[in-house]
Amino acid sequence: MSDAVLPHVTDRTRFFWEAGREGRLRIQRCAACGFFSHPPYPRCPLCTSTAVAPEPVSGQGAVYSFTVKPSPRSDVPATVIAVIDLDEQPGLRLVSNVTDCDAAAVTIGMPVEVHFEERDDVWLPLFRPRR
Repeated sequence: MSDAVLPHVTDRTRFFWEAGREGRLRIQRCAACGFFSHPPYPRCPLCTSTAVAPEPVSGQGAVYSFTVKPSPRSDVPATVIAVIDLDEQPGLRLVSNVTDCDAAAVTIGMPVEVHFEERDDVWLPLFRPRR
């Protein structure tokens, strides 16, 4: 991911981009109804409560959808851009990359787990086949 464009970190999203320092994925959750929401909002999109805060999640999920971006260089592998369905809640999804496997091996429904890459104090959540 050496050519990754880094996110614009705000006060609302800082927890998400820094949680990888601890090796954990954190997603905003509503204390009133328990609904996870990503990206983070100032209110719960389900019940509109403002009692929302980051909470660690398992970091496990499955590939919901993906596309492969071929590399123009033969010595650099293709990039797999994927929508990951997190295990914690139906419809809780992140856009990320699938790494640590050949792009041809990625399939819809493939079980994956999070790992992180640090870039300039931002911890990018990436996913690899579940071990």
